[in-house]
This record gives sequence, structure tokens and C-alpha cells, in this order.
Amino acid sequence: MKSIAVIGSGTMGTGIAQVFAQRHYKVVLIDSNEEALERSKRTIEKSLDIQISKELISLEDKESTLNHLILSSDLHSINSSTDLVIEAITERLEVKQDVFKQMDQLSGPHTILASNTSSISIHKLSEVTSDPSRVIGMHFMNPVPRMPLVEIIQSKSTDVSIVDQIVQLTNDLDKIPVVVNDHPGFVSNRILMPMINEAIECLGDGVATVDGIDQVMKLGMSHPMGPLFLADLIGLDVCKFILDVLYKELHKEKYKSHQLLDQLVSEGHLGRKTNRGFYDYTNPKNPKPISF
Repeated sequence: MKSIAVIGSGTMGTGIAQVFAQRHYKVVLIDSNEEALERSKRTIEKSLDIQISKELISLEDKESTLNHLILSSDLHSINSSTDLVIEAITERLEVKQDVFKQMDQLSGPHTILASNTSSISIHKLSEVTSDPSRVIGMHFMNPVPRMPLVEIIQSKSTDVSIVDQIVQLTNDLDKIPVVVNDHPGFVSNRILMPMINEAIECLGDGVATVDGIDQVMKLGMSHPMGPLFLADLIGLDVCKFILDVLYKELHKEKYKSHQLLDQLVSEGHLGRKTNRGFYDYTNPKNPKPISF
């Protein structure tokens, strides 16, 4: 594979584009919002500068990465020579299906169509394409440049040769691929989201403070960050959406989003991206836990 297209220049799409460009793939990052594309480029430059300051890469590596990256507001940047398209847009089935129809129409018969979805069925996405055998999930973790795992989701229609190609590609990115089957939430979010939901319930029940809950999980369970801080990082709206999908598909009460999460989302407090969630990010270098 040489030519990669990434659709969506949000946090995940930006990170995915960066790791491919750093491995010398030709990457087209596509978003209809040109301002979002420019923000994405600045984010990548900042990320690369941090790596330079830590002596992980050189200035020449940064320049090479940026030279391998193309920004485009035109979905028609995807064509028959594109080897892989990765969709990284909003977690809405209908919106993703519409994009997959266009990905299918614009790409060639050899192009692999992938989704970075964290919860939506790969099979449902593949149904709107002309060839479901070349549709697969590539669930990167946030922040993409640092996190080693890529959850590879194979549907019942995905060709085994496509799985093998994506596993090899993931290894080439210096990431660790783990192949899972196409079930709601896959492995990562089927386990993670109930933990976050339970942490929110502990907060709502007054068991401990935001900081107390996160400290217990960090110091007692060796988690790199607490579940409430992680929820803010993911986005509280995204957490709620994933829980809603899991609850709808699996019919288990542990996936029913807690009313405190529902309240914060309805009030527009979505975590780090809105500067307020379970923490106040007015000073992003020193987030302050909020009293509930």
C-alpha cells in the first residue's frame, strides 16, 4: 500500500493521518471544513515539534511527514489508485453509511474501505457497498501517535486476505494489531464503557469525589489515568453515544448511561473539547476536578 485517504479531520482522523505520513505513506486528509483541516495541520505540526523536543524524531523527519500529507476538502480526492480509505467521522450510522457509499463509488475494486468506528457494526457499513468483502474496522486509540493498539474488526463478510493485509499494515505503523469479531463495542468499549459508567455512578452516589475516584483507579489499579479524566478526553457525548449503542444492541442495564452523564451532555459540557466535563480545563496544563 502506498496511497492512503483519511476522511474526517477531528482528533482521530488527524492522529491517523499523522502516523501514516510519519511512515512515509502518501496521505490525503479529507474534510469539507477547510478551517478544520488547517487546525488539523497545526495539531500535527505541534505533535511533531513535541517529538523533536524529546529527541524522538529530527527536523528532517518532521519535514518529510508534512511533505507526505495533503489536505483536501474534496471527497473526489479518493480515486481508483487509492489503496486504503479510513473513515473517521461522527459516530452516526446513517452518516457513515452515506460516506461509505461514496467511498465505494469513488475508489477502485482493490481499495480497502475501513472505519475507525468505536461501536458501529462493520457489517452494517459494508451492506451499502458493492463489495462487503473489502470492508474492515481499524479502531485506533486516542491519542493515536502514542497509543500502540489498533483493534482490527472483521465482519462475517470481510475477506481473510484483507484482514491479513491490514494486520501487516498495522505492524508497519509500529502499532500492535488485535483482530476481533464484529460485535457491539468490540472488546475495548464493551469493557471500558461500563467502567466509565460505574465511575460516574460512584460520583453520583457520593462515594467519592472526581479526584478520589480517579486516584483510586490510577494508584490502586495501575491505570495511566482515571476513568473520569479518560471520559473527558474521549468526549462525554461520544461516551454517551457508545453506551446508547451498546444498550440498544445488548439490552443490559450496565450499558444504560447514568443520568449525570446525560445531564452533562445536554448542558454542553462534553469534556476537554469544551473545557468542562468532570474537570475544568480553563488551564489545560493544570485541569481542576469539579465538585458535584
